Amino acid sequence: MSSSASTRRTRSRSRLMDDPIYATDAEKLAVATAEALKGQAEGGIPIGAALFDEEGRLLGSGHNQRVQGGNPALHGETAAFLNAGRQKSYRKTTMATTLSPCWYCSGLVRQFNIGRVIVGENENFFGGQDWLVENGTSVTTVNDPELIRIMGEFIEANPELWNEDIGEE
Repeated sequence: MSSSASTRRTRSRSRLMDDPIYATDAEKLAVATAEALKGQAEGGIPIGAALFDEEGRLLGSGHNQRVQGGNPALHGETAAFLNAGRQKSYRKTTMATTLSPCWYCSGLVRQFNIGRVIVGENENFFGGQDWLVENGTSVTTVNDPELIRIMGEFIEANPELWNEDIGEE
């Protein structure tokens, strides 16, 4: 596995059979939350995500890298997607993300037909999740109080950086 920024699957698909199963939404969201906390500890924006196969095996995870990597395109969802590596199909995968996906990340979900998205919270930011639902993606919103607090405190302390990340002026 990987770099300090995320979890990348480099093993063969057959070896994934021995990997743990993240059966519940809470377990999947916990992986994304751990990524968000990594990003926050590195001085970055605390948004994390993880992509799972249909059985609940972790394919890849990651967190926002705008600050640490100077990369405006590497959001939590895109980092998880990249770290999952190539898949023949994404239709039966689940993306867990700590925050409602922005339009950019919502586009990634639609482009590759990721079948399901678990949203940790959408009170601090409401991205394209309604559009995802309208286009056939299953979306479950948790609105976890701890994630709401973490993101709310970050936005309050870093409004300029937050606006930069979501494309607002």
